[in-house]
Amino acid sequence: MAEIHRLRDRAGDSEKITVNVGYVDLGHIDLLVREGFYSNRTDFIRTAIRNQLATHSDAIKQSIVRNMLELGLRHFSRTELEAVKAAGRMLRIQVLGLATIAEDVTPELARDTIESITVLGALQASPPVKAALSDRIG
Repeated sequence: MAEIHRLRDRAGDSEKITVNVGYVDLGHIDLLVREGFYSNRTDFIRTAIRNQLATHSDAIKQSIVRNMLELGLRHFSRTELEAVKAAGRMLRIQVLGLATIAEDVTPELARDTIESITVLGALQASPPVKAALSDRIG
């Protein structure tokens, strides 16, 4: 029933974040860009993030297992949620990556089938579904 996909970093598969950087640090980054070590500031920041994630990869893996997180892309279709409802079950969704709830899922169906939802990354769902689950999103 569950489909999990490994995400790659592509423009459409990313989330924009804002980071405040001190002027001296920013100057260092610009110097490295000017000297050709990185193509631009974004390239530097992405590389720094990847290096930190690699440094902590063992701790990340242990935490994923300990917290029973699904890794990657996890999509919840209307059909899947209707089957959960028919079975009289409730889902405890825990995803590290991207969780999506299909556009044709009604707020009522979401509330009837999703007990809790924790997403470390991004959750994509219609505004009415997000509002219906607001007290269950952690």
